[in-house]
Amino acid sequence: MLTIITTGIAPGIALLSYFYLKDKYETEPIGMILKTFIFGALIVFPVMAIQYAFETEHILQGLLTNSFLLNGLLEEFFKWLIIIYTAYRHTAFNERYDGIIYTVSVSLGFATVENILYLTVYGIHYALFRAILPVSSHALFAVIMGYYIGKAKFSVKKKRYLFIGLLIAALIHGLYDLILHIDKAWLYIIIPFMIYLWWSALRKIKLAHNQHQLWLEQKNI
Repeated sequence: MLTIITTGIAPGIALLSYFYLKDKYETEPIGMILKTFIFGALIVFPVMAIQYAFETEHILQGLLTNSFLLNGLLEEFFKWLIIIYTAYRHTAFNERYDGIIYTVSVSLGFATVENILYLTVYGIHYALFRAILPVSSHALFAVIMGYYIGKAKFSVKKKRYLFIGLLIAALIHGLYDLILHIDKAWLYIIIPFMIYLWWSALRKIKLAHNQHQLWLEQKNI
């Protein structure tokens, strides 16, 4: 069991460390990172309970509704809600990249618990597959959502960007789930899809840094 827990935690911690170290200006308090990670871990259980309730009642069980609503929208909404009521209002959230790192922290908390539960049921031989796809995909959805949350923090159009961040993350998450259910050919689609997600995430990180630098320069004029 210890091996499963260690193996289940490792990819989430590795990815969180990677994105944490990408902060160019002011690294976030470890306490806040840990807090958002734990909150992300805890929301797995209400999400699973809701999904189980819909499954037992045979509601929204079609491929599209299951992928985009019960997985994509539901999971990303809970993550988004945690960010809005914790990190977004905290004084430590003082640059655009903070939206990314806190959202990544929540998402990887969620993905880590989900990963441990999956490995407990299906076996540790799925660990590499889980690390490359489900765990990293949660982090990449989070980067995109977090970029817009960070943008909202420093914009007069706060509600607009907050909604855009949630919507895009939910759509991409739903599309990811949909691809995994394509018979046989899913592997040929998921590889370029994941490459695109990484490219998009790294681009969003660069944009967040550039926008913060511009804001600092304008502030000092």
